[in-house]
Amino acid sequence: MSQSSSTETSRRPRWVQNYLSEESPPVQPARTGWFIAAAMLVVLGATAFFLVLNGVLNQQGLTLLDEPVRAWMVEHRSEGWTTVMVIIAEVSGPIGMPIVVAVFIALWVWRSGHAWRVLVLALAMLTGMSLALLIARLVGRSRPPEEFMLIGVDPSFSFPSGHVLGVADFLIVGGYLVVSRGRSWGAAVLCAVVAIVGVGLVALTRLYLGYHWLTDIAASVSLSLCVLGLAIALDTWRPLRHPPEAPTEEALSPGTNRV
Repeated sequence: MSQSSSTETSRRPRWVQNYLSEESPPVQPARTGWFIAAAMLVVLGATAFFLVLNGVLNQQGLTLLDEPVRAWMVEHRSEGWTTVMVIIAEVSGPIGMPIVVAVFIALWVWRSGHAWRVLVLALAMLTGMSLALLIARLVGRSRPPEEFMLIGVDPSFSFPSGHVLGVADFLIVGGYLVVSRGRSWGAAVLCAVVAIVGVGLVALTRLYLGYHWLTDIAASVSLSLCVLGLAIALDTWRPLRHPPEAPTEEALSPGTNRV
């Protein structure tokens, strides 16, 4: 470690050193690659979102599938499927989801003794929900007809889906924060499968229960890519205990925080 890096590190408050700084930073090319990936995700997500939004505002593109998909979901409802969908909706809703996230964060902090990635996850979810609330007010899109809503009338705006965006941010950003610290390809594939299945189930639930259009779901997934990109950029910028140019072998020792 260079003298300047040592001096800079020593000036940080102890709580930054203990709970935010990480001991195994990536080398500089890897950090640059993460920043590039983050920028690409933000551009991709924003482009997809504005394409969906343009279709919604002009009643074209993917929006033409909104009504057919809604009608198909209503026609294929059953008592058994409705029960399953209601359970998923409750777990991923404004009461259930915060409980799940709080338990997950508490266990993560307890297990790792570190707060940086938990902070990134929390900020990502807050950013996603803030975007959902702001965009919903700006667009002001109505939900599907009230007679098709199965668990009570929801008078709020439809675009985008807050349920889907919240779950997507939690699973996708959380998955990145787990696998980005040197986890195996098997762990990466597992996190990807969990994210795809989890987001897919919640999206299906919102369509089945009659609270969202297909384009609401597409907009939420697009926004989640933007949030993921921002989370990756923030995480890559994180405080480091060792300079990127000189990662030490000790930084990869069994004692390194990798949870």
